[in-house]
Amino acid sequence: MSTDEPSVPIVCTECETETSVPLSDVADALERHNDGKHDGEEVAEVDPVLKDRLADLVAEDLGLFEDA
Repeated sequence: MSTDEPSVPIVCTECETETSVPLSDVADALERHNDGKHDGEEVAEVDPVLKDRLADLVAEDLGLFEDA
């Protein structure tokens, strides 16, 4: 079954793993990994590079980078 849903990269530096999951599955995948491998500690996360880029795009969209 093909879908147009974007995939999101997830990384775990402790396990040295990377994977991509559909956007709608990100929260469940992170919780499942962290609960199963790290006793619930939030070790696995959305790729930090992607998180930083998204934060920049949101800040730009909100006009936070504009000169006063």
